[in-house]
Amino acid sequence: TPTPRNEPASSCSTGPVQCCQSVQTAAQAATIPGIDVLLGLLGVVIGDVTGLVGLTCSGINVAGGGTCSAQAVCCTNNSVGGLISIGCAPVTL
Repeated sequence: TPTPRNEPASSCSTGPVQCCQSVQTAAQAATIPGIDVLLGLLGVVIGDVTGLVGLTCSGINVAGGGTCSAQAVCCTNNSVGGLISIGCAPVTL
């Protein structure tokens, strides 16, 4: 699990802060069977991903005092419906 860089959740300008059950480097995520096929269907090449990849994510209402029991991250691409979030960076809530 990545260590938070103490960036506040309010610094996330790309969408809602996500709570991901697993956060990995793109290289680590590439070893998961089928993930390259799934990302390929979305037009994403895993080797081109910068930042971290979040798996099984859900949005957090930071303004409402939301909490995350796993890893809170700010991601540049949350368009896979919570299954995969791309370009993530850890944040503190």
